[in-house]
Amino acid sequence: MKFAPLSVPWERRLQTLAVLNWIFSFLALGQICIAIFIGLLFSRFWLISVLYAAWWYLDKDTPRQGGRRVDTFRRWRIWNHMKNYFPASLVKTADLDPSRNYIAGVHPHGVLAAGAFLSLCTESTGFSSLFPGIRPFTMMLTLWFRAPFFRDYLMSGGLVTSDKSSGAHILKKKEGGNLLAIIIGGAQEALDARPGAYKLLLKNRKGFIRLALEHGAALVPVFSFGENDLFQQASNPSGSWLRRVQNQLQKIMGISLPLFHGRGVFQYSFGFLPFRQPITTIVGKPIEVQQILNPSEEEVSQLHQKYIKELCNLFEAHKLKFNIPADQHLEFF
Repeated sequence: MKFAPLSVPWERRLQTLAVLNWIFSFLALGQICIAIFIGLLFSRFWLISVLYAAWWYLDKDTPRQGGRRVDTFRRWRIWNHMKNYFPASLVKTADLDPSRNYIAGVHPHGVLAAGAFLSLCTESTGFSSLFPGIRPFTMMLTLWFRAPFFRDYLMSGGLVTSDKSSGAHILKKKEGGNLLAIIIGGAQEALDARPGAYKLLLKNRKGFIRLALEHGAALVPVFSFGENDLFQQASNPSGSWLRRVQNQLQKIMGISLPLFHGRGVFQYSFGFLPFRQPITTIVGKPIEVQQILNPSEEEVSQLHQKYIKELCNLFEAHKLKFNIPADQHLEFF
């Protein structure tokens, strides 16, 4: 086991603490918030939970109606420390017209989607400076918005529920300037996230294409180079007992449970912290989409193929910068 040196610059310690906070937030904070909510009900502070429950009822539709972003949260200094841990960066290849609405397909999911979080849910990589007038909204499993208190934390970063009505609410705004980010591969793709893997769950994922056609929203392919290099994952090839168990749990719970590991706080061999590997999120040029209120399957398939082609072009144009072999191409399943 390789241990971290005792003499570590204070800045690097802050970076590690920032990432540890983020890991804790997405692996345990939701469950802790539920426990606190229930615990308060059986204490002399029961009124806090009762008042929050009343507020929760009145506010129940907010996560599917654009959420409640808090710019102060998005600009927290802690996210800059987290960005510098990897480090992470955001690259623009084309301007986005703030009078239009967009759907960004984000790839790959990775284990915890660190690149998408930093680039779209915080200002640490300078999204608003690169794309002035564009407001990003990132979809997340609806399940997480059912946790009291935690739902408010999620919405602060611009996260919204992943149902169709949530996306439609954002895209139907005529003033434009909205970017709906969808991590297309979702939880299932996380089970194939490991260093050197370029397998994307996209072959039969066409819901976002239909949504783009119905609202005339331009499609923007986004690829995070380095996302899959952040964690190692237990071998789980298709058909193995582990993959069968993981698939079954996903059907029951709605979330995937990849058996992953990275490094620890005081040693580099094992733990839940990601490895310090660069993440570069590249935003491709928008694909123009003509509005069709009731698109046919053929029209959806045609645009889907065009999207896959543009995503492949984005990957091929930049892969050599990240030491990806010339003969390595994206695989779709």
